[in-house]
Amino acid sequence: MASVQDIKRRIRSVRNTRKITRAMELVAAAKLRRATARIQAMRPYADTMNELVAGVGRAASSVRGLPLLQQREQVGTVLLVPLTGDRGLAGAFNAQVLRRSFALERELQSEGRTVRWLAVGKKGRSTLSFRRRALDGEYTGFTDQPAYADAQAIAHRVAELFTEGEVDQVVLVYNHFVSALTQRVTEQIVLPISADILETDEAERRDDILRGDFIFEPEPEEILARLLPVYVETQIYRALLESTASEQGARMTAMRNASKNAGELIDGLTLQMNRARQAEITQEILEVVAGAEALT
Repeated sequence: MASVQDIKRRIRSVRNTRKITRAMELVAAAKLRRATARIQAMRPYADTMNELVAGVGRAASSVRGLPLLQQREQVGTVLLVPLTGDRGLAGAFNAQVLRRSFALERELQSEGRTVRWLAVGKKGRSTLSFRRRALDGEYTGFTDQPAYADAQAIAHRVAELFTEGEVDQVVLVYNHFVSALTQRVTEQIVLPISADILETDEAERRDDILRGDFIFEPEPEEILARLLPVYVETQIYRALLESTASEQGARMTAMRNASKNAGELIDGLTLQMNRARQAEITQEILEVVAGAEALT
C-alpha cells in the first residue's frame, strides 16, 4: 500500500490538474460564446448572398460558360478538405472529422476515383503527413478565430485546382455546430457549385413579377461570374465558423468531464489516504502495546 505522503502528493497533483482543466473549460466557454455570435451574424449575409446569386442567375440568359458551375461528366479526381483544429484536448472533435475523411477516401477509391487532399488545421496536417498523403495546400494557425481572408485563401486555391481541371469535385468535411454537447460531421460539395442555387420556387417568381424587372449593368452573366467566387468564399467561411464553434464546444465538454473525473479521483485518493493513515495509527498502537507487554 502507498504511504500517506505518496497519496498526498498524488492528491496535490490531481488538484493542480483540475485547476487547469477548469480554467480551460472557462476559456473554451468564452470562445464558444464569441463563435456562436459570429455564426449568427454571418447567417443573414450568407442568406442574402444566396438570394442575390439566385436573382442574378434567373436574369442570366445562359450560365454554361461559367467555370465554377461546370458539372464534369466523369468525376475522376476529388479534393477532400477536412477542417480540423490547431490544438487537441477537444475530445473526439478532430478524430471524427479525420475518420469520416478517410472513410470517404476509401469509398471514392473503391469507385475508381483519385483522391487528393488539402489540409486545414495543424491536427489534420500532421495526421495526413504521418499517413503519407500528398497535400495540395495547408492552412494553419487560425482555427481558433478564422477571418474572412482565411476563407478567401482556401477558396482561391480550391477554385484554381477546379478551374484548371486538376480536380473534378471539392468536398469539405467538418463539424457542424448543433450545441456545446453535439457536433455533427458534415460533408459539403463546394465545387462545382450546384445549379440548384439558381432555381427558385413559384412564390419567389411571383414576388419577382410584383417587384418588376431590373436593368443589370453590366450584364447578368458578368455579375454572376463575379459573384460565384464570393459565394464559394462565403460557404467556406461559414464552414470555418461552424468548425470553430464545434471545437470550442467539444473542448468545453471535454474539460468539464476531465474536471469531474479529477474530483472523483481526489475523493478516491482521500479515502485511500484515510485508510492508510488509520493503518499507520493502528500499527503504532500495536507497537506501543507490544512494547509495554515486553516490559512487564
